[in-house]
Amino acid sequence: MRINESAYDRRRLRQWLGGEARAEGVSRRDLLRLAAAAGVLTTFTAAQPAVAQPARAVADTPAPPSPAPGIVKPVPPELFTIRGTNAETNWPALHGTGYHTPIDRFFVRNHTSTPVLDADDWSLKVWGSGLRGAPGVERAVEFGYRDLRRMPSVTVDAFIECAGNGRSYFTSQQGDPATGTAWTLGAIGSARWRGVPLSHVLRLAGLTRHAVDLQPRGLDDTWVSNGTDLGHVRRPLPLAKALDDVVLAYEMNGEPLPYDHGHPVRVLVPSWVGIANIKWVGDVEVSAEPLYSPWNTDFYRLFGPGHPEGGSAPLAGQTVKSAFEVAAGADFAVGRRHRLTGRSWSGGGGIRRVEVSTDGGTTWRHADLHDRPRASAWSRWSTDWHPTTPGPTTLLARATDTGGRTQPSHTAPNAQGYLFDAVVRHPVTVVA
Repeated sequence: MRINESAYDRRRLRQWLGGEARAEGVSRRDLLRLAAAAGVLTTFTAAQPAVAQPARAVADTPAPPSPAPGIVKPVPPELFTIRGTNAETNWPALHGTGYHTPIDRFFVRNHTSTPVLDADDWSLKVWGSGLRGAPGVERAVEFGYRDLRRMPSVTVDAFIECAGNGRSYFTSQQGDPATGTAWTLGAIGSARWRGVPLSHVLRLAGLTRHAVDLQPRGLDDTWVSNGTDLGHVRRPLPLAKALDDVVLAYEMNGEPLPYDHGHPVRVLVPSWVGIANIKWVGDVEVSAEPLYSPWNTDFYRLFGPGHPEGGSAPLAGQTVKSAFEVAAGADFAVGRRHRLTGRSWSGGGGIRRVEVSTDGGTTWRHADLHDRPRASAWSRWSTDWHPTTPGPTTLLARATDTGGRTQPSHTAPNAQGYLFDAVVRHPVTVVA
């Protein structure tokens, strides 16, 4: 189901202005700023000025240097690049691994540290004003791990991708500064997930027609930014998306979820930015009022020139991207045939076409697609290359999805470096 996030955001802001919304950890000033950006307000009082670009922390702020702080699984350098509390998958490590990203190569995005939780001690609390209950009494229902395993399950092939994936190219390729973790393209992984549709759990909990927002919350440590404890990672979802294809996942590639990827249960929100896919979920608030958190107000919006004053609507769907399974700076022998491989993906539909250039964009040719176009999933591709001239050159790959979106040559910059979708310039050398 396609969610019009901008219209949804405007409606929620109007509800807030009418006293019908709740904003946990979000100031009135921030919500007024968002209201102006959404066109709900046209003027501000002198005491409440609009803020074009807030001076605040970024959700992907790097942590102090450490080999792999807070990550449980091994993260050897041949498979990962460590970035603060995170581990980025090295693309050459995916060559020949098949359609699903092996768990030992799946990227890790942590705000703090991976909690080691016992499934037998875990439970999911579903609560809030959007559930049936006695007048004046807030309903709450708990489900254990075994309860979920006994419910009807679904299996979904889907990628999870950090909204900041590709952030480093804003600076290195376009000269546009962007704050946050300097991901290249390895903050993505695709897996086969198994779990319970969130819609099923909500109905068992007593969902009512008054519900408008849901807010899953993680059980990892609270996140402190610039000395302020912002609480557990949480982000609202519109009810329409939650009832469409969101899954409470407990398996990954046929195995129980590993600790670093959300054990015992995580939220899977196909095609949406990674922050929506809350790991180690401990509760889901179901609200009859619109909800706000720092993760859809201060973070995961587009700020800066070219974007609405006060920021864009909260980020939802992902953009189109492509990556080579080749190390940057790799050498290729002249006069020999080489098989170039890679993967492309989009949050707006399956991949319909991939074009590759081996001469810096002067000429392009179609790559062979090895997977049918599927929403929320990537496609593998390959092409032959027979270089005839020694020297440096640049490989390029650009994808077009089934919605007609093609990767551009340039991405409009934003202060926090989200949703980079331009064709990435991949330098290699042809050697004699």
